[in-house]
Amino acid sequence: MTGQTETPSRRRFKPILLLPLAIFLGLAGLFLSQLLSGRDISAIPSALIGQDAPETNLPPLEGSNLPGLDSSQFEGQVTLLNVFASWCVPCREEHPVLMGLAQDKRFVMAALNYKDKPENARRFFGELGNPFNVIGVDENGRAAINWGVYGVPETFLIDKDGKIAFKYVGPLTPQTAKALLLPEIEKALAAD
Repeated sequence: MTGQTETPSRRRFKPILLLPLAIFLGLAGLFLSQLLSGRDISAIPSALIGQDAPETNLPPLEGSNLPGLDSSQFEGQVTLLNVFASWCVPCREEHPVLMGLAQDKRFVMAALNYKDKPENARRFFGELGNPFNVIGVDENGRAAINWGVYGVPETFLIDKDGKIAFKYVGPLTPQTAKALLLPEIEKALAAD
């Protein structure tokens, strides 16, 4: 031995090691700012607003004694189209609001039954009541794709010219119906 003591080598700090942490913190900040922005996530913009309602021809719900959904039904009247399914919990939550809206006979209530079994949809209406004048069954979900549906429930307002005037994503509540939907219905009814 020479009398020299060995010192452990010092590791040099590499700033590149902070890159994953910086990326994580940046993304976390972005997501947090979106959550706290107060933006209404139900107000998802739709490219269909102001456009003709998609061509739709759906068979009626078996055993309902109501007609199926045909886009020609939209011409000349204001129509509220609700996309629902019996398996959808938020659809059950919004159903009393739809029952209340059905009391107003100035517009037509239409339904697009999304990826549902007819017996389940009939049971749904048997339990909760049926606010709709028209029910079209979209068994495979293709019509919903044409409507730009993100998920159920969604509600569309179609004006007298057959154009989509308003879209609401998520379950309607008494507050959203009063503050957002009813003013749009009134505008559509007042238009010549």
